[in-house]
Amino acid sequence: MREPGIDYHAIFEASPSAMLVLNSVFVILDANPSYQNLVGRTRDELMGQYVFDAFPQEDESEREDQKASMRRVLESRAQDVAGPIRHDLEEPDRPGVFAERYWSPINAPVLDSDGQVALIVHRLEEITDLVRAGGPDVDHRRRQMKLELYARSRELQQVNERLRQTNARERQIALALQESMLPAPQVLARHQAAVRYRPAVHTLNVCGDWYDVTQLSNGKYAVAVGDVVGHGLAAAGVMGQLRSALSAAIRVVGGPASALDGLDLYARSVDGALSTTAVQTIIAWADHRITYSSAGHPPPALADPDGRVRFLDQATDPPLGASLEHTPRPQASTTYADGATLVLYTDGLIERRGEDIDQGLQRLADHLARHVNGQVEALADELIDLSSATDDTAVVVVRL
Repeated sequence: MREPGIDYHAIFEASPSAMLVLNSVFVILDANPSYQNLVGRTRDELMGQYVFDAFPQEDESEREDQKASMRRVLESRAQDVAGPIRHDLEEPDRPGVFAERYWSPINAPVLDSDGQVALIVHRLEEITDLVRAGGPDVDHRRRQMKLELYARSRELQQVNERLRQTNARERQIALALQESMLPAPQVLARHQAAVRYRPAVHTLNVCGDWYDVTQLSNGKYAVAVGDVVGHGLAAAGVMGQLRSALSAAIRVVGGPASALDGLDLYARSVDGALSTTAVQTIIAWADHRITYSSAGHPPPALADPDGRVRFLDQATDPPLGASLEHTPRPQASTTYADGATLVLYTDGLIERRGEDIDQGLQRLADHLARHVNGQVEALADELIDLSSATDDTAVVVVRL
């Protein structure tokens, strides 16, 4: 919001930078005194003129570069720096004698209430000293090289700024995608569940890790996690397809192994889905039994109330699509005691660079043994804090 009492026209008038205000067809609407002094013409002489008539350029390529810069401002609604130009000025005490001068044009948009470009502020910054550094004996070729280097450096600045803006937009998309694909778990009738997701450092906050916690129509619970190879929006798109497919399959097939069988067949037709790992569990609370099947995924951990921790590793098969021929996947089951805790997770929780996987599993088991009777939400927070900063991590904690 504008601060009350600030005279912005007075700031425009007082600016030492030569500035014009242009409309969308590059006609001059105003010129500050610095610009008038630069071109040796009054405001009345400049107003209403096409900018390139008021400030003529002998070099046609420079003129086209200026036009292209202004068009980019209209299209991108962002500041743009054009290539440097030469415009010699008459020396005040030597009529008819012109001094060689160089300028860097900068064009910036002024947006209206709808976010469209209403005006363009065209500003000139003098770079003569930069171009002529080294003294009067600098030859023409070296001078042109300096101009070219200056132009390229400003272009790189623009490219970096556009990349930053693009990354910011992609991050917004990624956050929306993450929220839609990784929602809070359904409220379970008889148990408590908590989920956590943490992206690797330097990612877009979205990746190929997923979780799913569902109450089935028969009163049982389905809990799954999976991990697509890769990071970013492409991996997240594959993740969304596989997560939805597995969530649908577990509702209609006989158990976890059958659900992963169907997912394996589906993954072979999805670009980027091969080598995905996943584990699917079914919790039958009436029988105090967990049935599970794993497609190359780290084993779920089951912690009894007394602190004893077991890893559910009796039904493990290769990742999705890893076998040359599709074969039925194994399935196993185990019982649990009231108050036990089931933890499903992705490999970011246990893997460390240069460390054996068994060390990560032992670290998880030790932590569960110490904190197994804590609150579910607090335990989920503690577990996600164990994760590696270099890999994505998803964690599901279910108090049975």
